[in-house]
Amino acid sequence: MAHAADLAILLVEDNPDHRELTLSALHEVCDASRIRCAEDGADALDFLFGRGPHAGRDARKQPRLVILDMKLTRLHGIDVLKAMRDDPLTQSVPVVVLSGSTERAELDRCYEAGANSVVRKSTDHDELRRKMKQVYEFWVTVNEANSNSRV
Repeated sequence: MAHAADLAILLVEDNPDHRELTLSALHEVCDASRIRCAEDGADALDFLFGRGPHAGRDARKQPRLVILDMKLTRLHGIDVLKAMRDDPLTQSVPVVVLSGSTERAELDRCYEAGANSVVRKSTDHDELRRKMKQVYEFWVTVNEANSNSRV
């Protein structure tokens, strides 16, 4: 496992099939050791803030990018996003929300809560690979890292 400072992406996805598809696509462009998964919103916040099962993790070191499913069990993606934006440790970490919704109001809620980008989910593997490659290339290689994720 990479050191927390080397963490490129935190993927938050509760659907095992979607998680595996997304991970497979990300593994084509990013070393697997630089990707961490959280299976729900509560686990994601515990990881980001270094609490619960992640107590002892240096929460000053944040991932370069959080890819966040909008409709999560236990804690909705919008609530995860709001909690991130309310905390100085995570308020500037880029968040790309994955959404299956086509409803404009749902997508607007993501941006209003602080999403940097909203990407439509795809079950077509080629389309998902293309989208994840573009997300990775922009947010991890082109975009300048925020102070909490600079290595």
